[in-house]
Amino acid sequence: MRLRRKFFPRALRDIGCCLMMIIFVPITFVFELTVVLPEFHATNGTIYWLTCLFGIFLLFNLKANMLACMLVDTSARTVVLMPPTNERQRHYWRYCSVCEMLAPPRSWHCNICDTCILKRDHHCGFTGSCIGHQNHRYFVFFVLYLAIGATYAAIYNSIYFWWLHSEIYVNWFTAVKIVFPMFMLCLDVSWQNFYLLIYMLNIITSAYSIVLIAYHAPFIIRGGKDCERDAKRYDLGLRRNLEMVLGKRMHLTWISPFIQSELPHDGIHWENVIDETEKRR
Repeated sequence: MRLRRKFFPRALRDIGCCLMMIIFVPITFVFELTVVLPEFHATNGTIYWLTCLFGIFLLFNLKANMLACMLVDTSARTVVLMPPTNERQRHYWRYCSVCEMLAPPRSWHCNICDTCILKRDHHCGFTGSCIGHQNHRYFVFFVLYLAIGATYAAIYNSIYFWWLHSEIYVNWFTAVKIVFPMFMLCLDVSWQNFYLLIYMLNIITSAYSIVLIAYHAPFIIRGGKDCERDAKRYDLGLRRNLEMVLGKRMHLTWISPFIQSELPHDGIHWENVIDETEKRR
């Protein structure tokens, strides 16, 4: 596994999304531990500290998997490409005029990353990198822990705002702030408005990450990837499809991105997988 030398986001949109994740997630974590949780649990109690430990676990995996997505190089230039000698299998390969090389099946050129990506799924704006064969696992857990953390916090925050402090936030003025958050924050710079902004971003993050999971999960389960017309030719069954993304030790990968889990495929010779699935039909 090779690391990218230039892993900082290049596109302006990627820079904005990446900075939002880098800044917003730790601020939300501190907000939950110092403002919200003490309203529910005694700070010297067992539940409070267990919740804190759970939050630290979520924050670590979210940030570490995000960083792994950015660092792991999954481009075709990091490997030695040996096209098959068989003419029938060779026709699955294509010539990339930008990279000036024969690219393997399922790889596509990314204009932002300026290279062909092995088993390219999509370009992720939040990490500023393409998601492909080598870093797909980290993207899965990045989105998964983002959804768990954001939803978990949203439940606490909803009770905090609309029940425990309903006398402050349940009014028509709060509705205006929700519709025009930045405008109202500029007019009235207060902690209450800042807390409300965190809550709104939290709800958006929860909803967006759940949508991402719902969108990508069927592709992974069926052995496909985003924008792939004929994913059936790569469908090896549920277990092997998951191993293609999470690796051979997929039952442990949820614990930490630092746990090694070797992938069962090199990400290059997908023509062999096509032959295998065609024989099973």
